[in-house]
Amino acid sequence: MADYPESSSPESVLIASGYQVTVAATKEEALLQLANADASVLVVPISDYPIWRKELLMRKAAPVLWWCCDETANLSAAACEDDFIADGILSPSMLTLDIHWVLHFSARQFFAQQQWQKEREQLLSRIEERKWIDMAKGILSKMRNISESEAYDALRKQAMNERKRMVDVATSIVKAYQLLHKP
Repeated sequence: MADYPESSSPESVLIASGYQVTVAATKEEALLQLANADASVLVVPISDYPIWRKELLMRKAAPVLWWCCDETANLSAAACEDDFIADGILSPSMLTLDIHWVLHFSARQFFAQQQWQKEREQLLSRIEERKWIDMAKGILSKMRNISESEAYDALRKQAMNERKRMVDVATSIVKAYQLLHKP
């Protein structure tokens, strides 16, 4: 059993577990207090959770957990969305140690996901850049009647001469070619 009364409020449970807690009654209050928060624990019906989570994450990248109790889990399991995303779930029946580990692993998982998302975006950007460079190589190769390797070298040399990134020179070449060869 928990080491505090089951009827305790979420904030009293978290405070009893050693955490500093700030309570917000409205979304506006929550957004104002978010700057100083390490995480957010939403004590809202499960149906409202995704809307609150999205709003909070638009303002600050920090873990968002859901407080699951009789009042917030007021819908049947079938009513839960398939895309329900919570960095962690807390409940009044948890022990202090349980709460500690949920918060710890929720934060680790959240920041790992943030890093993966950043790396994914970088990889997608590199793939997009590679497409422009490959198109430019094809155009140069065709127009100058040279190999793609030679076209790549010409593209690289032009980028160095102009002190621009290769993808920027490649994009200019492709766009100019498309403009000149537009039907």
